[in-house]
Amino acid sequence: MALDAAFLAEQKARLLEQKERLESELGRFAKPTGKTGDFETQMEDLGRGEDESALEVEDYVDNLGVEAALEKELSEVLSAVAKLEKGTYGICEESGQEIDIERLKAYPAARTAVR
Repeated sequence: MALDAAFLAEQKARLLEQKERLESELGRFAKPTGKTGDFETQMEDLGRGEDESALEVEDYVDNLGVEAALEKELSEVLSAVAKLEKGTYGICEESGQEIDIERLKAYPAARTAVR
């Protein structure tokens, strides 16, 4: 089953929307490093007191985990967009088989078929 042009255009629009959302979420607590899809969590300055410093560290550590998860998702989205542009979108990275269209509808950045 070949994916038609309308479906591919719809998927690309969804992926680009998801990319913008992820970059916006990351931008709330991290700055881009200059490398595509890479951000660096920033430590917020809440004050000089002991309580403020402890809260700064706690927030920073929490944000590191969120950053990693969002960057991973962003990487998958960027990879899917690149595949769309190369004409290899919808092909399982493990088996080389086509990914079911329903899976792609549910998760446009899917890299593998369901076994």
